[in-house]
Amino acid sequence: MMYGRLTVNPVQAAWNTVARFDDYGSAQRAVDRLSDDGFPVEHLDIVGSDLRLVERVTGRLTKWRAAAAGAASGLWAGLLIGILFGLFTTGHAWLAMVAAGIGLGILWGGIFGFAAHLATRGERDFSSLRGLTATHYDLIAREGGAEPARAALDRAGLLPAAAEARWTE
Repeated sequence: MMYGRLTVNPVQAAWNTVARFDDYGSAQRAVDRLSDDGFPVEHLDIVGSDLRLVERVTGRLTKWRAAAAGAASGLWAGLLIGILFGLFTTGHAWLAMVAAGIGLGILWGGIFGFAAHLATRGERDFSSLRGLTATHYDLIAREGGAEPARAALDRAGLLPAAAEARWTE
């Protein structure tokens, strides 16, 4: 089974931790290196811990910006509908259907974007991007593969210094 239920037993994970990395890119490079060396990477997991929600405020959101964002979304929806209706026409009528779909999509998208922002009554007058980040990433080996993976990463120079000290004591 390629996709199974992803559950991690904390006790088992603690004993099978290959290394702890400060960023996801380092953990990914370690798995890539193990894969290049022929290690059975299907027995590895990268587990991010201590998750934080980071919301980056990108600017002020006015009624007109909301309308513009709605119009942009409406453009794509109108293009799709225009192309679908255009499939049932011939000649220059096809282009007119696509143009009409785009025009109506922009119009209705702008109206809905404006109305949706107006409905919030100023409770959220900013735009932002949200993302989850982890404080650290543990590389965990299932089925007793922690020691060979740790040795392979140590040979490749990809084992973090803290992990080297912890496992050599």
